[in-house]
Amino acid sequence: MSDSCEIAVVGGGLAGMTAALAAASRGYRTSLIAPAVRRADGRTTALMMPSIDMLAELDVWPKVSDTAAPLRSMRIIDSTRRLIRAPTVTFHASELDIDAFGYNIPNSPLLKALLDRAMSHPGVRIVEASLDAAVETDQGVELLLDSGETILCRLAVGADGRNSTIRSAAGIGVHDWRYPQTALVLNFSHQFPHANTSNEFHTEQGPFTQVPLPGLNSSLVWAREPSEADAMRALSPEVLAEKIEMQMQSMLGRVTVESEVQCFPFSGMIARSFGRGRMPLVGEAGHVFPPIGAQGLNLGLRDVLDLVSALEQAGGPDNAHDVVQRYDKSRRNDVVSRTASVDMLNRSLLHSFLPVQLLRSTGLAALSAIPPLRNFAMREGMEPGSGFGLLKDWRPEKYRREASRS
Repeated sequence: MSDSCEIAVVGGGLAGMTAALAAASRGYRTSLIAPAVRRADGRTTALMMPSIDMLAELDVWPKVSDTAAPLRSMRIIDSTRRLIRAPTVTFHASELDIDAFGYNIPNSPLLKALLDRAMSHPGVRIVEASLDAAVETDQGVELLLDSGETILCRLAVGADGRNSTIRSAAGIGVHDWRYPQTALVLNFSHQFPHANTSNEFHTEQGPFTQVPLPGLNSSLVWAREPSEADAMRALSPEVLAEKIEMQMQSMLGRVTVESEVQCFPFSGMIARSFGRGRMPLVGEAGHVFPPIGAQGLNLGLRDVLDLVSALEQAGGPDNAHDVVQRYDKSRRNDVVSRTASVDMLNRSLLHSFLPVQLLRSTGLAALSAIPPLRNFAMREGMEPGSGFGLLKDWRPEKYRREASRS
């Protein structure tokens, strides 16, 4: 059996389903190819406002907004015991005249909302199968599925994760690496309100990051050495809750572990290019981040935005090679710069070399003391390139006046 479409998206994760909906919403006949989801995802994802705006445009955000918590403040706390420690830095969305930096959303309802929208969209055909092979021809890309079906498309979007079959078929190599850390991931309830504030404690083993959920609930990503993470996962919920409360300095009062405790090794990967021929890569097919700074999925959704832009600029999937060349060029600076910054931050926590600690401390002190720099960092964290407009309008005397009034 064979079928054809203009665009095929391989991969049914958050980035893949968003890519399929974004393509279909522009009028392209789209196939979404992925096996049926068999296991619930207990993790959460912090999405910045540009990503939320995209979900709203695709009519997905109204279906999940009740499950999400706004991120109105973000606090970085140096919890190391080193000679040089950084001051606490707090970023407030109100400094940018916005209500929130973004929202923290449980993955399961978000995936369900995306799938429901894809199933109801007339431009999306869902194919529950795995990709066995992809072969580029003069006419397009032939996708050979484990169901025996063959799909011919003009553009084959690889959203099939770090072991991407599409990436392999395109002949794109990767640079990958490992960190001596494992992320302990769980959800917990707490005694005191979180005030829609995310707290990131910097420790010698990596970041401990609490992110608000609705009510008296939060999600946690805690970086530990692999052996310690395994040992902590084996603890009773009560003992683990005590350790969480201690690490948070009882900031949220008593803690109760509410979910399964999951462990994920820290690693990174970046593709040598973000597309070749008729095969662009989005999400973790093109880049993998450790769970630091809410970069992973937000970067993947920016992939989708740039891919849609490349489609429009090139005149659609009939000009697939032009689409992929434009897309690859547009993504490089964003992905490489984010990869470098996340890697540098994480390694600076692990490194006890005094000049490295001095550099990290000085950087955080500057963010705390210099309003234009802090505003620049906040805007760039939400949307690359948006912070540079501040530099054009920066008048030092304005900030000196504001500082004198505070």
